[in-house]
Amino acid sequence: MNWQLFGLTFITVFLAEIGDKSQLVAIALGGSSKSPKAVFFGSITALILTSFLGVLAGGSMAQLFPAKILKAIAGIGFALLAVRLLWPDSD
Repeated sequence: MNWQLFGLTFITVFLAEIGDKSQLVAIALGGSSKSPKAVFFGSITALILTSFLGVLAGGSMAQLFPAKILKAIAGIGFALLAVRLLWPDSD
């Protein structure tokens, strides 16, 4: 196993997940539930499944497109998200 890649992935996903909606939902459910252990295992299972699906999708995309194209698509996607977040709503 590539431990450097493992560590980088762990740190990246851990930092990305801090304070996101799924963590806030887990906090709310855990605080209002009589079984926080069930909330913990449910949220862990959901995170594992979504990560697994992301890795499968990424592996499939890597078979279709070169890494340079995938990085460009990801960069453009993140840039569009940033512009959208900074753009004021018309409401």
